[in-house]
Amino acid sequence: MTGAASPARRILVVEDDDKIAAIVVDFLAASGFATERHADALAVVASVRANPPAAVILDLMLPGMDGIEICKALRQFSDLPIMMLTARVDEIDRLLGLELGADDYVCKPFSPREVVARVKALLRRAERSHTTQGGESDFAVDESSRRIRLRNQELPLTPLEYQLLRTLIAHPERVFSRDRLLDALHDDFRDVSDRAVDSHIKNLRRKIEAVLPEADCIRSVYGVGYRFEPL
Repeated sequence: MTGAASPARRILVVEDDDKIAAIVVDFLAASGFATERHADALAVVASVRANPPAAVILDLMLPGMDGIEICKALRQFSDLPIMMLTARVDEIDRLLGLELGADDYVCKPFSPREVVARVKALLRRAERSHTTQGGESDFAVDESSRRIRLRNQELPLTPLEYQLLRTLIAHPERVFSRDRLLDALHDDFRDVSDRAVDSHIKNLRRKIEAVLPEADCIRSVYGVGYRFEPL
């Protein structure tokens, strides 16, 4: 254990490469975080259950149990921020990591300062999300009438737009691929293509901005899809 931060700001680093782990731990400690490092993938899930950290930095390629399986296991009981590190840069792995519930994805080689900055951003988003969920939301979803109101003003949504926005609002800060959003539409919109999702997202943004011009809550994630950020 290194660093002088409070336990609430402890970062779990899961990396079997000693050199990479040491660099990440040192830069996190220099930024005021407490750190704990695991090289044994099989111990990670039990460690998080017993003593939840503020966030996990998780290498994809690990002996015994890879990062994808660890991410899946963690998401069964925790929504803590997860950043995945990997040298595998092809698009399938990038998308798969995010689809399984990772919050961010950094490819090796990386800048340690960038990793620290991203960890701070993840923690800020997590704190903002918890605050929003604990207080009054700007968006009010009425399941019975299938309507959504923004600051007490009803949005003029089509049935498909309602379903898309409802899905995004229900999972703040979670990245959705276009295919995943299509899955959320179920069988009611079988003729909608993945690229048509972009057009509907554009319309949603326009309707939201008509009520609240400064709103920028549906964010594009390059090469993957979209993420909803609470106002």
